[in-house]
Amino acid sequence: MPDMIRVVTVPKWGLSMTEGTVVAWYANEGDRVETGSDLVEIETPKITNLYESPVSGVLRRCVAKVGETLPVGALLAVLADQEVPDADIDAFIERFVRDFVPESATESAEDAVQPQTIEIGGRRMRYLRMGEAPGIPVILIHGFGGDLNSWLFTQPALAQTHSVYSIDLPGHGGSSKQIERGDLKFLAAAAFDVVTALELPGAHLVGHSLGGATALELALSHPEQAKSLTLISPVGFGPEINMQYVEGFIKASRPRQLRPFVEQLFANPALVGRKMLDDIISYKRLDGAADALNTIAATIFQGGRQSVELAPSLADVAVPLQIIWGEADRIIPAAQANGLPPSVLVHLVPGAGHMAHMEKAEEVNRLIEAFLRA
Repeated sequence: MPDMIRVVTVPKWGLSMTEGTVVAWYANEGDRVETGSDLVEIETPKITNLYESPVSGVLRRCVAKVGETLPVGALLAVLADQEVPDADIDAFIERFVRDFVPESATESAEDAVQPQTIEIGGRRMRYLRMGEAPGIPVILIHGFGGDLNSWLFTQPALAQTHSVYSIDLPGHGGSSKQIERGDLKFLAAAAFDVVTALELPGAHLVGHSLGGATALELALSHPEQAKSLTLISPVGFGPEINMQYVEGFIKASRPRQLRPFVEQLFANPALVGRKMLDDIISYKRLDGAADALNTIAATIFQGGRQSVELAPSLADVAVPLQIIWGEADRIIPAAQANGLPPSVLVHLVPGAGHMAHMEKAEEVNRLIEAFLRA
């Protein structure tokens, strides 16, 4: 490829993604595009996401048309400086399209990264590892009703520079659904068991919502295991919680019933795809899943309010701590990040709801990566 011609291809978000549909372009041919600027909106079966340009240059060709569905790795756009002749651009596109082979035709399922399970104390725990980089690993802990797929935009990005492990909490995802308790100490102990079983001497902990509270509890109970803490819209920093969402999420038994509650997780409800809803319903239908959610909700959200108070414990945290919160969070108000100690870095993400790490993935990933490098 000529050094002056740079490409943008369909990204792979999550293990199961094989294709994406172009929804809208945020730049026109002839515009100067910088790395990290809004470029194109891509819809997958699970979620729609805004893709920021991975390269800089003049947008010479929007190869993919709005409404077009393309496999992962297919050509979306070509960027190059103005002095590159149009003929060279056209010839490059022709060669790329001619030689391109979709990933699914060249990689077998056996070659793809797959979640693993481990038996600990009679309980099955599922985790997914990405990345082989040496140094301190990263542990990702999802929120209430989620699973390791909640990190489909985060884990691959962090795995470029770290070994990254996402885990399913008890009662969630591919981990055992039968749980005897639903308190933070129980959840943190289960996460610690995974860290111990994997022989990780310490890790950067990243948690979302309930997973944020779990990560903080893990750092407090086993301070030697935490090298830093990133909490995204965490539970435990104020009493308010959207119990309409919690109760509706638990009770919904069909995708159409579930949709209005899942849409509350995002500032832009149009991001919610049918596949996301189907995956949640499939999980909730597993034996023990609903009971696990009810047990955790009854413990963590007693009386329709958050019954855990973690802000006072921040004085006992001896590692760097940052909190990331979507300004438009409709599940846990972002105002709960106010008044924290000056040592806590607080980032409010405009245009994002409770799932900021999915809705504004590029921005949140940059915040996490910069924090881990500091």
